[in-house]
Amino acid sequence: MTVTTQQPPAASPPREPAAPTPPPPAATPAPQPALPPPPRPGPPSISLALQLPGIALSILAAVALGFVVHLTLLSQVQYERNQQTAFADFRAELARGTAPVGQTRLEFADGSEEGTERLVEPGSAVAVLRIPAIGLRTVVVEGTSGEALQGGPGHRRDSVLPGQAGTSVVMGRRAAYGGPFRDLDLLLPGDRIIVTTGQGEHEYRVRGLRYPGEPAPPPLAEGKGRLTLVTADGDPFIPQDIVRVDAELSSPTQPTPARKFGPASLPPEEAALATDTGAWTPLMLWAQALLLATLAVTYLRARWGGWQAWIVGAPVLLALGLAIADQAARLLPNLL
Repeated sequence: MTVTTQQPPAASPPREPAAPTPPPPAATPAPQPALPPPPRPGPPSISLALQLPGIALSILAAVALGFVVHLTLLSQVQYERNQQTAFADFRAELARGTAPVGQTRLEFADGSEEGTERLVEPGSAVAVLRIPAIGLRTVVVEGTSGEALQGGPGHRRDSVLPGQAGTSVVMGRRAAYGGPFRDLDLLLPGDRIIVTTGQGEHEYRVRGLRYPGEPAPPPLAEGKGRLTLVTADGDPFIPQDIVRVDAELSSPTQPTPARKFGPASLPPEEAALATDTGAWTPLMLWAQALLLATLAVTYLRARWGGWQAWIVGAPVLLALGLAIADQAARLLPNLL
């Protein structure tokens, strides 16, 4: 019997393990809009109520400094400007023959042949004073208040004009507003003083200086003339008393018009070393304007910023400060 032997099937080669299936890709999130960067921390905000006192004190200090600058520097510029204007006006009046020769002047309306007699207004030019020994040439204005003397030496209104019979008094500042009389104490007996008025040119000779307590010169003889120049004595800007220069008229005496008022009619602010109390009203008004400007600058500083507010406000504050300084100077002695 034949036995058929079946061979077992050949073993299949081992199967390689299948590669793992990669996971499906994750869904890409939609792009988000970029967030703005966080704001940088700025300076701490200060309320308007807290800013006002500091700015007010700063402006007050600036006004005080401006007053000193005005009195020592800017007043000199103002004096030169006033002198130029006064000299031009007086020269024109001399050419027309209308320069004042007394306490009054005639004013003619357009087309009128009859003039109206009026008092010469304080601050009007009445003479030109020259003292060659100290190099002085200045226009003399009418009146001796602090406001009038800002424009130049002033003729005391109750005295005669230079060149006429009697004593003519001219007062001037020693330091501020040009200090035209700062060198009066350098004059010597015999020095010439020339004064030009509406009645011509008149010459005086210095008699001497006179300080407080020294005897006055003898009374004038009939028909004679004298000129007395008055200014402050002491250190500049610190007047202690007054000094006078007496000069005798050496040229012919001119006619003296009738007087309309005397010393009793002069206001107190026209006395030597007096203060001008009339400056208080304009000073208060200018001070109120400065306060309003300060509030406006403070508000603009809070809204716009520092330098923008100062660009707008500085010119306004400067103009108001000069106006205040000009009025405050009238409260100082008029011969300062």
